[in-house]
Amino acid sequence: MKIIPTISLISVLTFLSLTTNVHAGLTDIETTILRGSYDQVESLVADYLAQNPSPENALEARYYLGLSYLHRKQYGEAKNLFEALTKEKTDDLLRDKIHLGLLDAHYMNEQYKEALKIGENLLKLSPRSMFLSLIYLKLGRANLKLSYWRQAQQYFKKIVRNFSQSLEYDAAKQLLEEKKYFAVQVGAFMDRGRAEHLMEELKERGEYAYIVEMLDQKNRKFYRVRVGQLALLDQAKQVRSRLATQGYPTQIYP
Repeated sequence: MKIIPTISLISVLTFLSLTTNVHAGLTDIETTILRGSYDQVESLVADYLAQNPSPENALEARYYLGLSYLHRKQYGEAKNLFEALTKEKTDDLLRDKIHLGLLDAHYMNEQYKEALKIGENLLKLSPRSMFLSLIYLKLGRANLKLSYWRQAQQYFKKIVRNFSQSLEYDAAKQLLEEKKYFAVQVGAFMDRGRAEHLMEELKERGEYAYIVEMLDQKNRKFYRVRVGQLALLDQAKQVRSRLATQGYPTQIYP
């Protein structure tokens, strides 16, 4: 058996310890994101950056900070950070994640044309991205919000045809079945009785309410209560605003 000199062993162990600490810091930040403790991310990133990590690890930490901004609905801060990160030199994987973050910042702030531009540019930059099915899904959704129904369906069909094992497959399949109008969803239940009760409550308020049956990834049936069948997104926003002031949770579909 080959014997490693003591001084070399100490050097190796020291190096491994330092490397582990650097990656542990990133792991802690990522775990905090996954746990949903977004308020803690900013201080964790600041502490991590104070350790002077490698440039690539520092960029990844800042990417996680951008994700925390998104989840806290600080879309302006997220957009500014992701835009700054797109100007940095990174590996392809991190570059794609940063662009997806920037796309989400625009999309969640209802800036759908800007989101579309970011996604289309990402496809040009990374036509073989490992996130290709996710890019297609986000582009499809942005097209839907702009009433570009045909373009949206083209992206969803690509997912269904080429990425049947992806996490995006079920969402794309459901979105292909969506009608070509906007609606405001105010609830989703596994119990049809609860869905019918909410639908009747909304009807008593003069709303055009109805139930849409959907299956999730585990083939469980959900009953979604929606209001309206509207041709324009602006009309759906008006309905959403009206229902939100009445205390209903609201989300525009598709």
